Amino acid sequence: MAIRIDDKVTIADWELSESFTRSSGPGGQNVNKVSTAVELRFEAARSPALTPAQKARLKRIAGRKWTSDGAIVIRAEDTRSQARNREIAEERLAEMIRKALVAPKRRIATRPTMGSKRRRLAAKKQRGEVKAMRGKVTGEE
Repeated sequence: MAIRIDDKVTIADWELSESFTRSSGPGGQNVNKVSTAVELRFEAARSPALTPAQKARLKRIAGRKWTSDGAIVIRAEDTRSQARNREIAEERLAEMIRKALVAPKRRIATRPTMGSKRRRLAAKKQRGEVKAMRGKVTGEE
């Protein structure tokens, strides 16, 4: 049941736990009899496979799926098949972890060019002139 994320990261069996419940939605009487919905729980905070920075990114990506004790809970009840729901839950978790493994590029601060400064000031000046032309019209009466 270990999930392979990429060449370096693999989630071990002890980090994952599954529970099955009755699913809502389509399925007729099958829904009332068979526990097809899967709740996959990944102990992310205790995982040795992820670095602290990756865990922080994963926590931000997971959002409400991240529990107070540092686990990610993913519920899948898309299909009538328990096996397929299990695959869907594992794939969602793997995709979430893949996103967390990618470190965002640091932004390099740049200065505006002289031309862009001039264009901005010219546009401001023209806009000011348009606004100055508004107002009461004083004419010969």
